Order: sequence, then structure tokens, then C-alpha cells
Amino acid sequence: MHILFVHKEYPGHFGHVARRLAQRDGFECTFVYSRVPDRYRNVLPAATAAGMGPTQITVSQSGVVGTTTPAVESDGGVQLIQYQARGAAQATHPCSIHFEISIWHSHAVYQALKARPEIKPDLVVGHSGFGTALFLADLYDCPIINYCEYYYRSRDSDLDFRPEFPPDELDILRVRAHNATILLNLQAAAACYSPTQWQRSVFPVEYQPKIATIFDGIDRTFWYRRKLPSRRPGNLPPIPPEMKVVTYVSYGLEATRGFDIFMKAARRICDARRDVLFIVVGSDRIYYGQDLKHIKARSFREYVLAQDRYDLDRFLFTGQVSEEQLVEILSLSDLHIYLTAPFVLSWSLMDALACGCTVLGSDTAPVREVIEHEKNGLLAGFFDVDGLTREALRVLDDPRQFRPLGEAGMSLIDDRYSMAKTIPEHVKLFERVVAQGS
Repeated sequence: MHILFVHKEYPGHFGHVARRLAQRDGFECTFVYSRVPDRYRNVLPAATAAGMGPTQITVSQSGVVGTTTPAVESDGGVQLIQYQARGAAQATHPCSIHFEISIWHSHAVYQALKARPEIKPDLVVGHSGFGTALFLADLYDCPIINYCEYYYRSRDSDLDFRPEFPPDELDILRVRAHNATILLNLQAAAACYSPTQWQRSVFPVEYQPKIATIFDGIDRTFWYRRKLPSRRPGNLPPIPPEMKVVTYVSYGLEATRGFDIFMKAARRICDARRDVLFIVVGSDRIYYGQDLKHIKARSFREYVLAQDRYDLDRFLFTGQVSEEQLVEILSLSDLHIYLTAPFVLSWSLMDALACGCTVLGSDTAPVREVIEHEKNGLLAGFFDVDGLTREALRVLDDPRQFRPLGEAGMSLIDDRYSMAKTIPEHVKLFERVVAQGS
């Protein structure tokens, strides 16, 4: 079976699946993408060492402009094709920006693969939100499976969850239009899957029978609690042996992931204990939400730090880090705090559980699907700073007493969310859809 994976980024949601399947007999995998995020720059070591890169295809409004180096099959046997697409025009209506960008990407993918007629997939796997595989239904006579990450809503959602950062009228209109790409992909797909039951549940009920629930998969050969030779994760300063470590990880330090709530609880923890160090991983960019509309600061972190007094000697703000450094940080964690509005569940939560962290999470629907209070972690209300502080101090009083929660979290990952469990589920879905389409 030849599977063509299409995503804006590599490895994105599919890279780990493609690499695993490419090692199996009977599978061939090709991956089409636009960019590699900085935190994954090490995913193509063989190609970089050889001074080569994947096939690069640049597309203009009229079609293919040109190609560069030959394709490299060095990343776990996965053939890589990189395309370039333009963005939205400056005059585009704010509600149409996402759709226009997705169309440019979809067209670029279409032209890139049209220029490679030797690629003849039996199955296409794409991301419904990015829409990059949309036009492939008109290029290939094979089924398409779409990854359904999130369906946007203006009520009872991440958009209106934070009353102190209310959406404006255009925000409300924009999220409705945002679903245009998703709906087109849902219609074109033979089948779909979501990573969690909650994320599946936010899609329109008429499409839910078409959507399976299969988590992305955690690589337990990498994500596990390490015995480090020293208390110095990566290039961070050494952590004194008497200091307890509280970790917080987010793609960006922003309101959707409760960075401001975390900092309020952290200040109270600092006041109660002198032996706690906070390691905060995440960039100063806003990836979700419209935080910067409501504040007068260059970043949400700058805004939050200006709201109260903080002993910044007790905080290490790392920015984004490599996965190698993150696994070391999580391995030193005595308590990991994860907060989120009702939104996409972060991989960082699952990584923390896989690394045996005692996790304190927000009592919101996405988190409740994974964390059961006092069984494999702890829960407190997203806005309940007192409750979050109280639970955190319980753990920090005696971290060893709470190690069984971390061990239960690791067992949960092994039983439900590890790649050993999820890859067979992916294969079963892929093979069923191909069989039905033949």
C-alpha cells in the first residue's frame, strides 16, 4: 500500500506514523509538506549531512515554477516532497484569510504532485483544517482520509471561555468561516479520525459517524523518565539538589493555555515555599486566540509579568526547546501543571504523562478525558487559583507520596496512547478504507 501523507508541516501529525509504516513490509510512504518548524530541524539529519534536501516545488498562480534537488528517502524510508505556496492577499477579508491560505496550499500540493506522475498512491491522508489534500480528490482515483483536529465554534468553546478576553464581533464571524475548509474536506473524505473523543464530539453530529477516534501516538522509546547524570537539562543552569521543580509547557505562552493562571498560582507557591524552581517552556508568540487585542504589551508573557510581583530568579523561561531537552526537563519535574481552555489537547500533556510526571491539570473537558483525579493525576478548576495552589502544595510537600500518580499516568499512556497501541489502529483504518475503495 502506497500512502501519501499531506500536511503543512513535517513531521506534523503524520510523520511518526509514516516513519513507522515505511519500515513495514507492504507499505510505501510519501510525505508532502511546506515547512519544518524550528523545533524539528533535526528530523532530517541524513539529508542535511549529505548536503541534500527533499524535492522542492515552487508554485505560482499559473502553476509549477521549478524543482530543485532530488527526493531524499533518508528519514526512515519516507520520501519527502516540499512545496512552497503564497499566502493571502493584503486585501482579503479577515473572515476569508484562512480559506484563501488553504486554497493556495491545496493548489500548490496539487501542482507539486501533478509534476510527479510516478507517484500513484493507494490512499491519501490529509489534515482537514489545513486543507492541503483538498484538490487531490481530482488528481487521484483513491480514497482520502482526513485528520479532524478541531471544529470551531463561537459559543461554549475556546473563543468565549475567557470572559476577561472576550471575542469581538469579527472574531465570532471569523470562526464560522474558518470551518469552510474543514467542511469541504469532510465532504471529500472517505473516512476521518480525531485524536480524542472530546475533539470528535465538537464536530457536527451529521459527520461524527464518519470520524473514528485514534490518538496520534506517543513514542515510548523516546518519551520516558530518564535517569540524568546531573540536574542540568540541556543548556539550562544546574538545578540545586534541594530545589523542587515545577514544569509548565506550552507551544506559546498565552491565555488559551492558561499561562496567566499558572503564573498566579506560581506566585502563591513561591510565597509558600522557598525550595521551588519553575521551568516554563514555550515561545512568546500567540498561536491560539486574540490575546494581543486586549493588552498593551509586545507579548502575553510581558503583560502577565507586569500584573504582579514575581521573583524571577525562581523562574527559567526557556522559549521553545528541542524534544531532547524537553524530555530531560520533564524527567526532573516534581509537578507538571497543564492548563487549557476547551480546545485541542496538547501533546505536551501526553509527553509529561509518558515521562512519569505528577500532573495537575485544569478541570476542563479535554483534560478530563485523560486525567482522572487522584487516579492518574490531579484536577482543579481552570480559574481556581486557590485550588490549583492547594493541590500543587500538596504534591510539593512530599513529591514521593504522589509518585503513584505519575506511574499510573505512564500506564495510561502505555495502555491507550502509545504508538504500540495507536499504530495498529491507524493501519486497521487505512486498510479498511482502501479495501472499501477498491
